Amino acid sequence: MSITWIITVLCIIAVTLAYVAWNYIRIRKMPEGTADMVDMAAIIRSGANAFMKTEYKTIAIVVVLISLALSLFVEKTSGITFLVGAAMSSCACVLGMKSATYANVRTANKARESMSIGDTVKVALCGGSISGLSVQAFGMLGLVAVLLIWGGVNHQTEGSGLLIHLQGVNASVMRISTYSLGCSLVAMFNRVAGGNYTKAADISADILGKIRNDLPEDDSRVPNVIADFIGDNVNDIAGNCSDLLESFVATMSATIMIAVIMFQKFSIDQMFNPTVIFPIVLAGAGLLSCLIGMLYANVKKMGSDPSHELNLATWISAGLTVILGLGASWFIFGKIDAATFETFGWKASWLSPWICAVFGLASGVAIGSITEYYTSSDFKPTRKLAEMAPEGDAFVITKGDAIGSRSCLLPILVIGIALFVSGKIGGTYGIAVASLGMLAFVGTTVSIDAFGPIADNAGGLAESCHLPDKVRVITDKLDAVGNTTAAIGKGFAIGSAAFATVSLIVSYVGNFTPANSEMILNIANFTVVAGAIIGGALVEYFSAILADNTIESARAMADEGDRLLSVPGVMEGKIRPDYNRMIQMATQGALRKMLFPSVLAMLIPVVGGFVFGVDFVGGLLIGATIVAIPRAIFMGNSGGAFDNAKKYIESGSLEGYGKGTAAHKSAVTGDTVGDTRKDVVGVALDIFIKTMSTVANTMVNIFRNFTLIR
Repeated sequence: MSITWIITVLCIIAVTLAYVAWNYIRIRKMPEGTADMVDMAAIIRSGANAFMKTEYKTIAIVVVLISLALSLFVEKTSGITFLVGAAMSSCACVLGMKSATYANVRTANKARESMSIGDTVKVALCGGSISGLSVQAFGMLGLVAVLLIWGGVNHQTEGSGLLIHLQGVNASVMRISTYSLGCSLVAMFNRVAGGNYTKAADISADILGKIRNDLPEDDSRVPNVIADFIGDNVNDIAGNCSDLLESFVATMSATIMIAVIMFQKFSIDQMFNPTVIFPIVLAGAGLLSCLIGMLYANVKKMGSDPSHELNLATWISAGLTVILGLGASWFIFGKIDAATFETFGWKASWLSPWICAVFGLASGVAIGSITEYYTSSDFKPTRKLAEMAPEGDAFVITKGDAIGSRSCLLPILVIGIALFVSGKIGGTYGIAVASLGMLAFVGTTVSIDAFGPIADNAGGLAESCHLPDKVRVITDKLDAVGNTTAAIGKGFAIGSAAFATVSLIVSYVGNFTPANSEMILNIANFTVVAGAIIGGALVEYFSAILADNTIESARAMADEGDRLLSVPGVMEGKIRPDYNRMIQMATQGALRKMLFPSVLAMLIPVVGGFVFGVDFVGGLLIGATIVAIPRAIFMGNSGGAFDNAKKYIESGSLEGYGKGTAAHKSAVTGDTVGDTRKDVVGVALDIFIKTMSTVANTMVNIFRNFTLIR
């Protein structure tokens, strides 16, 4: 492993984190606005902090127990790397959440002071860039630290636990796998708990405000509204940060593990170090590109169309990643002879990994564009959905379901074609590099995705603090752009999860395949088929648990909200409702319901492997992935279409049917259905399959040594 490359990447990480710190300080120094705005922002910030603090008490216990088990029974240093992974993921999501709770009120205040869309966008994007760049920087920092502390990756390092010794455990590979597993665990807890919190609050707020009492959206008299503001930060920011960080780390880890597997198969020394170092360098090139893209957005004067500038920042980051990736491919692989590439099955010599990365990157952009088409009110599908609203709830739900189902085909075609072409050009290593290519500029995609919840919170604060109507016009414009960026971000997260999971499955099969043998998982084997069928069913079961938990919490919060609204003086606006009671209820409900589904994702492959063996777990991963990917796309896109169809009607774009009409209430019903889909189930399914795959990679050597049924 070239120490020069590692030091270069470490310098890029350091510069990025310095820029993040500068932005954080800059946000904190901006004025918050009126006394009402300061007060309301403090309530949101306090509630978000309390939720995260309480959640991490549970996460810390689980993390410590798992790290002890890993060090005792798998590999003695793997518990430490597991802790590092959990810590890096936690740093990114907590910093992202805190920056959002400072940026939201400052975005609203900038709109109030400047009455300029361009100036207001910059504040929201400044807050979002803290989240996005932290995701990529902290994800890489932990992995680079693991490589430096333990001397890189060695294909011959034998490892053992403190209590038992397992045959075939590669210590350096295990450290990388458990680092990724630490990121996965935090992501699962954050997504499950955060999703329950925000959607229980959001659904109950819509039911109380729009359906039962005909109140304006984000009316501060509805106590559930404030809990919804907090939920935007703990799920759409903190949860999303840990989700994408986990995908990013999983793809880097899988690529390195496949490099080790390729060496065990071909035993070509001159390819080992280059294939190990390339994913780190490509990720570093992507981080530098994201930093430049965000700097451009920071200094560029923005006009009345913020989406144009946001898209340009994305294209700059993606374009620079392609150019720098080409240079990295040449410097790392350019001097290796052609015969070696032929042995590896690389069809385009030193260009092969770069071509695969470009295919992955292009796939991510394509999936984002497809998602935008099916979810944005600028396009036909969502407008057609809005036009169904006057016909009633049943028409809205049925049309939304059809849009969600129709939207699955093209993204999956893109994923399938990219995987096929990447495999043909670069073999199994090429598939892993394609997945990393999609995530190499994740810093920018998360930055722009985080822009959405910050803008949404800013609009809510403008309404609840009774700012002038012109301020709300600006924040509504930002919110509309944010809805589109959030929908694209969800599509990107699902697409990247598909690539990451395929890479992890390839790595898993390679880890139990004997050296110098072809990597094969026989899908005609009845054990594999049994695992695949059960894996698909478990996805549906997991989805049902999350949906049930959310709707039960929403019903309880709606009933409690009714009670709080009935307190004399609340509806008249003379006194505030008991916000703390609603915030406490949302927090307790989310945390009480997060443990079982989160632990389930980790236990399924463990139990399956101990009882039925490695082939069964391989089938389990394939079946779960095949069912989860279209299911997640359906959930995300149908939910996004429901949401934007409602907003399309609320904006007055559907002539004759505005706020408060029967058509609007039908659209609100659709949005209520879609809320659980897009922000709870859809976003958790991708972590579900990645977590199972990461656990399987970590435990594969135990499965080989200890299986109940052989």
